[in-house]
Amino acid sequence: MWLFDTLRGQKAELLIPRDRPLTLYVCGVTPYDTTHVGHAHTFLIFDVLIRYIRHCGGTVRYCQNTTDVDDPLFERAARDGVPWDELARRETEQFVKDCRALNLIPPDFFPKASEEIATMIPIIERLVELGHAYVHNGNVYFDVSTEPTYGAMARVDGYEALLALANERGNNPNDPLKDDPLDFVLWQRSRPGEPTWPSPWGRGRPGWHIECTAMATRYLGPQIDIHGGGRDLIFPHHPSEIVQTEPYTGKRPFVHFWVHGGLAWLDGQKMSKSLGNLVFIKDALQQHSADALRWYLLSFAYRDDFEYVRSDVPLAEQQVERLTAALAAQGDPKGEPLNAEPFYQTYFAALDNDLDTPKALAQIGALSNAILEAASSGYNVVGAQSALREMAHVFGFWAAA
Repeated sequence: MWLFDTLRGQKAELLIPRDRPLTLYVCGVTPYDTTHVGHAHTFLIFDVLIRYIRHCGGTVRYCQNTTDVDDPLFERAARDGVPWDELARRETEQFVKDCRALNLIPPDFFPKASEEIATMIPIIERLVELGHAYVHNGNVYFDVSTEPTYGAMARVDGYEALLALANERGNNPNDPLKDDPLDFVLWQRSRPGEPTWPSPWGRGRPGWHIECTAMATRYLGPQIDIHGGGRDLIFPHHPSEIVQTEPYTGKRPFVHFWVHGGLAWLDGQKMSKSLGNLVFIKDALQQHSADALRWYLLSFAYRDDFEYVRSDVPLAEQQVERLTAALAAQGDPKGEPLNAEPFYQTYFAALDNDLDTPKALAQIGALSNAILEAASSGYNVVGAQSALREMAHVFGFWAAA
């Protein structure tokens, strides 16, 4: 299949390994609030990708992390007056419950950053030894000047544009301990009330980016086939992973395909926990079936941002009802067989072309309609139903289970 690689800025051929599992790492949630449809959209992309790779005869080794050591979690815990680890545990449990309800394939590895600190420290030590990082007063920073290609994935014009984008996404350019405002934290002294762990530089906690490097390399190895997440991770998170991982492992590239999903919008604003304009999965599932939510979210091209329109989800429910009816339809076993091959071929050609889920969904809908019409006209629809079930199964619909 052909898949868009964000770093290359174009589609490239993804060869599914036959002698080993394909390795997939997806950046997971920071568990300080409940799962929303933006999260669901991101994880659905990779769920369908895994199912398609399996359909093609490949296997996948899938790691998805939980970022339970991060500023937003600590800030929410302090605001609500609850222990940070209790908040993380509660919201992670809700996230897993939501994923199960949506029929998402569970990862093979589901590490928590808080349980991987011992893996991070040797990586940071090695980066200091190599001259890629420096220590100031108990904090350790990555020196971005040592990697001239830093931020290439973001495709912005020059240092000032990179710095402005980093500042929008949590960078502190005024940190007096930094040599350069764009340098990023590998280890930091904890603020009052935050958890701490021992390290060669004193008690503290890791920075965000090093967490994913440690977990990805521990569970999947020094090089990964596909690394994914939302489009907001294109900078600075994923470029930071690249420049700290490759010197440590000595292998380039760290990742062969960087795959990013579009972001969800609601009422004209990006859906985000910080803004509070969220549609939670647990609430949406009170109003709609899991299959309808899957259909709706996969009806958008995966790399595009999309506006979540509540009134449009019932239209997806109608499509699911027709799919279910088509799978259960009774034609005439002695009648002329309905030819599903054109729908089937177009469906899989769409997935081969950068996971074109809208076009593939259209084929599921069209074949469902054709089966219902053919069954009522006395055709034999058994073979077509088998093709439809296979297509629906790759999309993870409960109706095809």
